[in-house]
Amino acid sequence: MSDCIFCKISQGQFGTSFLYEDEEIVVFRDINPKAKTHLLIVPKKHIDSVMTLEESDELLMGKLVMAGKKVAADLKLDGYKLQIHVGESGGQEVFHVHVHLLSNQG
Repeated sequence: MSDCIFCKISQGQFGTSFLYEDEEIVVFRDINPKAKTHLLIVPKKHIDSVMTLEESDELLMGKLVMAGKKVAADLKLDGYKLQIHVGESGGQEVFHVHVHLLSNQG
């Protein structure tokens, strides 16, 4: 999706620093943090919302959680919260699936 901010970030168009990157996922700091550590775990593939996931996205969604686990370990966090907002009524502001990793540590 050409006007999606997370697509542009994941493609490197803004020079965002990634804490983690592989072929399918990027992890970066939220610019409006709600906790001491607030990261966004974002697939490079554009998917609007959990509501539009397809069965073929199941493995990718698991990889998002595992990327969060890896980054949390790298940052030596011993506790954190993973959060997904679904739909506008669920608090989703950017319509590109992503997982928030929040911790009061860091």
